[in-house]
Amino acid sequence: MGASANLAAGAAPGPKRGNGDQIVAAGRVRAFIALGSNLGEREAHLSDARAALGGTSGLRIVGASRIYQTEPMGPGDQGPYLNAVLAVDTDATARGLLERLLEVEQQGGRRRSSEGQRWGPRSIDLDLLFHGEARLAEEGLEVPHPRLHQRAFVLEPLCELAGDWIHPGLGVSLETLRQQLQGSGWVEVYPQQTASWTVGSDL
Repeated sequence: MGASANLAAGAAPGPKRGNGDQIVAAGRVRAFIALGSNLGEREAHLSDARAALGGTSGLRIVGASRIYQTEPMGPGDQGPYLNAVLAVDTDATARGLLERLLEVEQQGGRRRSSEGQRWGPRSIDLDLLFHGEARLAEEGLEVPHPRLHQRAFVLEPLCELAGDWIHPGLGVSLETLRQQLQGSGWVEVYPQQTASWTVGSDL
């Protein structure tokens, strides 16, 4: 059964059919969030961030990809990342959701203001990939994420949840973008993923 069918099975009353045939409760928006970590207990950092997001008022996690181990971007003297993607239904605006992601990063020990390099190592990194079909370019906020189509470490887990989602800016499916991607670093399913990281849709 595909991700869209799984999400439909547990949809709340009064659903609407959205992009990629995904089912979203009335008054809510389907958003996708990328998680990454390459410092310390990497899977624990992802799990802690997921738990914090799951406890956010007005937000429900409805899907989680497998965890992937991926080649780091930027300086070569850092360890590999663990990456995953969450699908959420939220009543927050894109700006409000982004602010929540920044709060969760801070709770996880990240201090963006003290980072000396753009792609340096970090305990937790949270990126807002999509907020429904919104197209926004504001100070500190751009959705869809402007580089997601160039990153295998985003597209691989994202396509597990929404391969038929149409990118509102590029007009093609995420699966098409994944197949077209070349030279974006190695990506592999993380073999030591623990059972506590629940994978699937309509969680």
